[in-house]
Amino acid sequence: MKSFFVVVLAGAAMWLISSPAWAEKAYVTDSVEITFRTGPGTGNKILSFLRSGQEVEVLESRDNWVRVRVPGRGRDTAEGWVLKRYLMRRQPWEARAVSLEKENAALSERLSRAERDREEAARRERAASESLRENMAALRDAREKYAALRRDAAGYLDLKKNYTATREKLEAAVHQVDTLTAENRQLRSSGRNRWFATGALVLLCGLMIGLLVGRQTRKRRSYY
Repeated sequence: MKSFFVVVLAGAAMWLISSPAWAEKAYVTDSVEITFRTGPGTGNKILSFLRSGQEVEVLESRDNWVRVRVPGRGRDTAEGWVLKRYLMRRQPWEARAVSLEKENAALSERLSRAERDREEAARRERAASESLRENMAALRDAREKYAALRRDAAGYLDLKKNYTATREKLEAAVHQVDTLTAENRQLRSSGRNRWFATGALVLLCGLMIGLLVGRQTRKRRSYY
C-alpha cells in the first residue's frame, strides 16, 4: 500500500513540476499555519491564519505576494494576501494521501463487489450446469423409456395379432365341432329311426308271415 502511494505521489509531483502554467487553485504548504493579510506586506493587518493544506483561489501576483480568495460559505468568503513561497501548485501530500486512501477504499469496495458478483455468477453458472446435466439425464432416461415402450408396444401388437388369429381359429374349430356334433346327432337320430323302422318292418313281416301260416294251417285242417 505504501509503495503504491509513493509511486502515485511521485508521478503527480513530476507532472506538476513539469507544468509551466500557474494553476487556478493553489494550496498552503505543509507548514503549520501562514498569515493571511489585508495587503502585500508584513506591515498589513493579519486577517487570519491559514492552516496547512487550505485551498485558495489565486487572483493576482505581486512580487513575493499573492492575492487569494479563501472559499467559504456565503459571506464567509474572504480575500487577502499571502507570501508566494507558502503556496504550491500541487495538492499537499497528506490531503493527496487521504484522497488516494478514499479512492483506494472505493476501488477496494468496487473490487469486493465485483468479486461477489463474480462468485454469484459462478454459482449461478454451476447451478445452471447442474440443472443442464439433470435435464440431459432426464432426457436420456425418457428416450430409453420411450424406446422400451416402443419395443413393448411392438411385442404387444404381435401378441395381440397372434391372440386374434388363435381366437379366430378356436372359434372356427368350435363352430366345426358344433357342426359335426349336430350332424352326428342327426345321423344318430336317423340311425335310430332306421333301426326302428327296420325292426317294425321285420315285426310286421313276421306278423304277416304268421297270419299267412296260420291261415294255411286252418285251411289244411278244414280240408281234412
